Amino acid sequence: MGAGAKHQMVFVDRLLATLVHLRHGVTHDVLACWFGMDRSTVTRAVGEVRPLLAERGCTVSPDVRLRTLAEVVEHLGQAGKTGIIDGTEIRVRRPAVGRKDRDKFISGKNKQNAVKAMVLTDGDGRLLFCSPMRPGSCADVTHARELGLVKLLADGPAVEILADAGYQGLGAQTGGRIVTPPHRKFKKNAPDWYEEMHERQRKAHSSLRIRVEHGIAHLKNWRALARHLGRREHMDDTVQAIAGLLSQQQTAYRILARQT
Repeated sequence: MGAGAKHQMVFVDRLLATLVHLRHGVTHDVLACWFGMDRSTVTRAVGEVRPLLAERGCTVSPDVRLRTLAEVVEHLGQAGKTGIIDGTEIRVRRPAVGRKDRDKFISGKNKQNAVKAMVLTDGDGRLLFCSPMRPGSCADVTHARELGLVKLLADGPAVEILADAGYQGLGAQTGGRIVTPPHRKFKKNAPDWYEEMHERQRKAHSSLRIRVEHGIAHLKNWRALARHLGRREHMDDTVQAIAGLLSQQQTAYRILARQT
């Protein structure tokens, strides 16, 4: 304790530099000019503060923070609320030539180098959880299984989770607790009445889970997640730090709205 070089920036300045970097995507060179410091000083400050913000978790009330997927499932079960999940991709720089597993970052959907996270919100679109990053080639359903969502829902409280077609198959593994759009029973020459019914069911499901899209859009408003130009090794801390800050903001707005 106390070893190493002493900080040239007070903690408030280090926190401010990190917040500006995450919110607006300002480079360390610009921040160094702003604070009158060397670039390495700003890099050290951001590297130390960003993990602290990531450890805060998502705030659902002034005295409750959710840090793990298990805590989120338990919270939804106790509150009797419906959750919504979806995957989101963030573009990253292409790995260097000759690097092992270079192609695993290529997204099969967007055909771009990306990493992927699973976002979980409640029925109102309030952010509850943002998972660590996975390469863009990882399927949404595979990511959910690796996070242990199936086991948590199968063994935990009765929680309903709405998901898109990318998570089809999990409903049978969780006793119907993950609800996905209905399968098409007719691939060819479907009757008109079936087409109308299927489209009506699909739109009804989509209108319920649109809130998670709004939550993802709020995340992408932070420039650090619009397109990440830094190291991929920092993506886990970056996305979870932003998720925690965004959830804190959403909770503060809800409290203010109730008071007014």
